[in-house]
Amino acid sequence: MLSATAGDKRPSPRRWACRETEGATVTPVCGTLDEVGGHLLRLRHAVTAAAESLGCRVLASGTPPSHTGSIPVTDCPRYRTMQRQAPRLVAEQLVNGMHIHAAVPDRPTGVQALDGIRPWLPVLTAMSANSPLWEGEDTGFATWRTLVYGRWPVSGVPPFSVDDLDYDRRGRHLLDGGVIADTGQLYWQARLSERYPTIEVRCFDVQLRTDEAVMFSGVVRALVQRAMWDSTGGEPARQPDPELLEAAMWQAARHGLSGDLIDPDGRGRRAGDVVCRLMRHVGRALEDTGDAREVRALVHRLLRLGTGADRQRQALARGGVSEVTDMITGLSGPL
Repeated sequence: MLSATAGDKRPSPRRWACRETEGATVTPVCGTLDEVGGHLLRLRHAVTAAAESLGCRVLASGTPPSHTGSIPVTDCPRYRTMQRQAPRLVAEQLVNGMHIHAAVPDRPTGVQALDGIRPWLPVLTAMSANSPLWEGEDTGFATWRTLVYGRWPVSGVPPFSVDDLDYDRRGRHLLDGGVIADTGQLYWQARLSERYPTIEVRCFDVQLRTDEAVMFSGVVRALVQRAMWDSTGGEPARQPDPELLEAAMWQAARHGLSGDLIDPDGRGRRAGDVVCRLMRHVGRALEDTGDAREVRALVHRLLRLGTGADRQRQALARGGVSEVTDMITGLSGPL
C-alpha cells in the first residue's frame, strides 16, 4: 500500500503500506516494492509462528475453505452494534481482504485519482480472486468474498464525485440518513482514507503468496500515478454507467481470469486482453517508479498459472477440501 508523508507537495505516490485484513497485519509506510515484500514476509512469519504455538495453521485465503459453528465477534462497542443491526451478515463476515493505500498530496487530488481508477476496479478484483470455496463447497464464484461484502448497504464501486466537496456530501448524506454509523462503514472498493493522506483500494482478496501482494502494490501505485497525471493534464476520467460497473464487478467476481470481463469501455473481452490493457495503461507509471520489470514478470506469471481461486480449485479436484487446506497452508508461510 502507498502512503504519503506530511511534506509531500507533488502528485506522486512514492510511499505506501500494505494491510492484510481482517486480522490484521499492517506494514509500515514503504518506499519500494522490496520494502513491502520484506515486511509482509516478516509479518506472515510472525503470524504463522503465533498460530502454530496454539496448534493452528494460517490460511491465506479470502474465505476459509470450510468452517463450522459460530465465529466469536470481537467484543467492542462498534462490532456489538453491528451485530445487533445485521446479525446474519456479521455471522457470515468470515472473509479476509487486502487493502492497499496509495499516497495522494491532498484530498481534492485524491478524489480526482479515485475517479480515475474506478473503471479498473473490476479487473483488479478478477486478478486477485482467491475465495472460491464456502462451507466446503465451490461457490461457482472466483471471489465469494466480494459477494459477501456486497450485501452491506454501502459497498461496490464508489460513485463518481465532481470534487472533494461532492465526495464528502455523499458520505454525509449516508450518515445523516442513518444508513451507516460512521465513515468506516463506507465499504466501497476504493475510498479516501479518513486517517491518512491516501486512497485506500479495498477490492483485493488476501493473496496466497506475498509476491502477489507486492505485485498489486506496484499496480495500484501506478494506477494512482496515472490517474493524477491524467487529471493534471486535463484529461477527464471515464464515467461508465453505474449499472455497467456493477455488472463488470459481478462478472469479475464470478469468473476471475477464467472467463470474459467487461473492459472500462463497457465491452466484453477475454480476461487476458483486459489485463494487458491495464498494463499498457499503467506502463509509463511503472517505468517512472522503477517497478515495471518486477510487476510485469509477476503479472505474466499470474496469467500463466492462474489466480489463487484457480489454484484452490485445482487442489479441490485433486483431493478435496483437505488438499486445498494443505495447499494454502504450504503457501502461507515464507512465500
